[in-house]
This record gives sequence, C-alpha cells and structure tokens, in this order.
Amino acid sequence: MQGMGTGGALIVAIGAQNAFVLDRGLRGEHAWHVAWVCALCDALLIGLGVLGLGALISRSELAMQLASYGGAAFLLWQAWLAVQRMRQPDGLKAEVSRRRPARGQVIVATLAVTLLNPQVYLDTLVMLGSIGSLQQDPLGFYLGATFASFCWFFALVGAAGFLAPRLASPRAWQVIDGVIAVIMVVVAVQLLRMELG
Repeated sequence: MQGMGTGGALIVAIGAQNAFVLDRGLRGEHAWHVAWVCALCDALLIGLGVLGLGALISRSELAMQLASYGGAAFLLWQAWLAVQRMRQPDGLKAEVSRRRPARGQVIVATLAVTLLNPQVYLDTLVMLGSIGSLQQDPLGFYLGATFASFCWFFALVGAAGFLAPRLASPRAWQVIDGVIAVIMVVVAVQLLRMELG
C-alpha cells in the first residue's frame, strides 16, 4: 500500500510523459503500446532504484547533465511539433489521421520522452528507489509502486479513448496541442534552469 501511494503520488503529477501519453491516446497513435512502454520503463527503473542504482546515478554530474540537456532538446522539439499541428487544423482529427506514424516511431518517441527526462530518474530511481530500499519489505514496495504505474498509464489511455470521439473539432485539438506545447516548454525550461542554476 505504501508503494502504491508513494508511486501514485509521483506518477500522477502532470508532466511531459503524461502529456505525451494522453496526446497519443487522443490521436489513436498506438496508445496501448505507449502505455506498455511507459509502465515497463517505470517497472525497470523503480526496480533498479530499489536495488541501489539510483544513488549511484544521482552522484554522476555527467550523467545528469547529459539527461538534462538531451531531455530539454527533445521536449522543445515535441513542443515545436505540437505547434505545427496547431497550424494545420485539417490534421487535427480525433480519428486516425492519414499521416499516422508507424508503431516503431511512436515507441521510439515514447522511450525518448521517458528516458531523456531527468525527472523520471529522480522520481523512480532516486526517490522511489531510496524509499523502497529502506522498507522492511522492499519487494512489496516495488510491486505496489509498479502496480500504481501500470494502473495510471492504462487509465490515462483508456480515458483518452473515451474522450477522443468527443473532441473531434479542429478547435478542440488546437487547444489540446497548445496545452501540450506549453507543458513541454515549461518542463524543458525547468530542466535547463535546474542544470544551469
């Protein structure tokens, strides 16, 4: 229960990864694959954190710099793509579009938005890992936190599937893409400020 509560509190916070998952779900772009990739990445990172790897990574200045700059660049690129979609209302349909990306492209983008974001490492490897490693039952904590991650990402995709037919107007998609672009830029700026400040 402690693993579920702690993991859920960290995972549910609105950020670049959640915005990306919701966007793929709304667009019907291999959303269930996206949920699986995000949940499995969390399971792997939380497990490595509980085993103690998080403490080692957080001490590496080079690793954190690479993650910060790479993550910021990728998030700004995602924001630019969202802005481009805003400028092309014909492509902003809730139904599968003519230019639907291949499954492999979506999976690679999901891995990038997950693994190039230092916040993911701080939440899973460092915070959840550190808390889990101190528990009397670290395996139970790990299972609870991982379960929370799976529940959240699949619920997010399920909610997107429910909302998509109700958001068929180009104007609604322009608003959604605008919000996604803002979230991506804010997170990218936070990463750069954290690294430079």
